[in-house]
Amino acid sequence: MSDLVTGDAVVLGLRPARLPSRGLAILLDLAVYVTGYVLISVGLTVATASLDLAAQAAVAVATFLLFLVGVPIAVETLSHGRSLGKLACGLRVVRDDGGPIRFRHALVRGSMGVVELILTFGSIACIASLVSARGRRLGDVFAGTLVVRERVPGTRVMPVPPPPPWLAGRFTGLDLSAVPDGLWLAIRQYLTRMNQLDPQVGATMAVRLADDLVARTGAPPPAGVPAAAFLMAVVHERQTRDAARAFRPAVAGPGAGYAPAPAPAPMPMPMPGTMPVVAPVPYVAPAPAAPVAPVAPVPPVEAPRAGGFAPPA
Repeated sequence: MSDLVTGDAVVLGLRPARLPSRGLAILLDLAVYVTGYVLISVGLTVATASLDLAAQAAVAVATFLLFLVGVPIAVETLSHGRSLGKLACGLRVVRDDGGPIRFRHALVRGSMGVVELILTFGSIACIASLVSARGRRLGDVFAGTLVVRERVPGTRVMPVPPPPPWLAGRFTGLDLSAVPDGLWLAIRQYLTRMNQLDPQVGATMAVRLADDLVARTGAPPPAGVPAAAFLMAVVHERQTRDAARAFRPAVAGPGAGYAPAPAPAPMPMPMPGTMPVVAPVPYVAPAPAAPVAPVAPVPPVEAPRAGGFAPPA
């Protein structure tokens, strides 16, 4: 990992490219440039066959310099540090601060590359790359650039082991809002690798992490619970809360389940200067009340007499 730091004190997580990948990228670029140079030279030789020898030599030298210096500089400038060889190897040329390169960076790298790569057959570039801590050749040093790896092999994320069944749901009321992300990351890394640690060292780390977690939550440490099991249960509780927060529906208010009545349609506004016309409501006489029939009196109900039956014991 690179130790590059920007002006905002942000450490850049860049992986510098080493000599094997850089050498392969340069060989691929040279193969493409040589193939293009041969094809263009054959075409120019046919096109300038009617010229004299001096003109043909001038055209040949200009074509050689164009493919030797001009084409690599133009390719790196237009592609922002990703030539065909670097694209195939997953590399990119960036500035020391991690930004894309400009024309001046490509010009310095291309000019120094003629001496490092062509005239000395890459010996100076190999020695400089081996001596440099970040694998830079002289062109990178003078241009203030760095070749980094863009395609980093992914790492498998190990799941956190589940807590013991007798601890499930025991820490539902624990306040986890004051636990920082750095402590969660340290706990997760310990739980995913605790089987690879020495038992004594792993137990010491578990106790220290559990003490930090208890200090952040403000709850007393549980009695009789191992430190590693306590960390598993708390991490499982946090994952459960995150999942419930991510997948729960919108919180309903006090009137959940009540469908409000549709709002009445707005009354049409009268035009200016006119009076609204109201339709007359006809009078409806009330219907006469029906006579109520008299209710017969209900005879009193006598209480049943006890028969003296007792259920068997």
